[in-house]
Amino acid sequence: MIVGFSRTDFDMSRNLDTSALRAVLAVADAGGVTRAAGVLNLTQSAVSMQVRRLEETLGVQLFHRGNRKMKPSPEGEKLISYARRMMALNDEALMRLAPETFDVELRLGVPCDIIAPQMPAILRDLSIGYPKMRIKLVSSGSISLREAFRAGEFDMILTTEFPVPEGVEVLAKHRLVWICSPDLRAVEARPLRLAFKDTCVFRGAAQKALDAAGIVWETAYEGESETVVEANVAAGLAVSALIEGQLAPGCVAIGPETELPALGDCYICLYDSGQAKGDLAEALRAALRQRYGATGG
Repeated sequence: MIVGFSRTDFDMSRNLDTSALRAVLAVADAGGVTRAAGVLNLTQSAVSMQVRRLEETLGVQLFHRGNRKMKPSPEGEKLISYARRMMALNDEALMRLAPETFDVELRLGVPCDIIAPQMPAILRDLSIGYPKMRIKLVSSGSISLREAFRAGEFDMILTTEFPVPEGVEVLAKHRLVWICSPDLRAVEARPLRLAFKDTCVFRGAAQKALDAAGIVWETAYEGESETVVEANVAAGLAVSALIEGQLAPGCVAIGPETELPALGDCYICLYDSGQAKGDLAEALRAALRQRYGATGG
């Protein structure tokens, strides 16, 4: 027998059984226990028991039981409204908190000075074609990336190199240019102040070129922050070097009119372990060649 009780009788520490709520929704949507049991993959008696127990817990009748169809009572309709929202939140929470599963995961390293604009476009295009893929992208200097690649930490890496090591694929050749602030203030200073990360592959080339030209220089920055390098250059406190077309904010490229020596060319190279297989790996290789190649954009 179902016994009613007042609001003051409620024990607020009690919880509604989500399995029973799901059974109530299934019965309401299916119009009966038989079809609801099929939807829930339960026996009819199990579904009926869940509904009955919930009715006893709440002290109300949730359904009018006819010969052929179960129709929600006014109390049942109230509960069903809450139950739909509760189940939606339950399912959303489970989906958000469950570990993501990916069909494929690739590990890629790219130097920070050549990430934009190519990598955002590559990742966008691949995510459309392979929605359940993940590319673990790491940005670091070419020297650090080569060491990590040899240690097996990456499937593929891009590097900026000169000269080109043996056994790597050259994607493109670019001119290396000096950069400074728009007022050219740092260019005239002697000794010429240089700002490079300690592991920047352009650092040695710039120093050798200045030595060959008889220009005295000194180090303006020691460390591994690309942001600090760019800040020194943009503030007119030092000069640096980058691949032509990859200007840092607030900096300009300078040419031979400044009498600084030419720095020559550098190369964008692809290191590929060959371990990554499948359509996504091939698509990534093709995208890197297309976007970073001599005709890429």
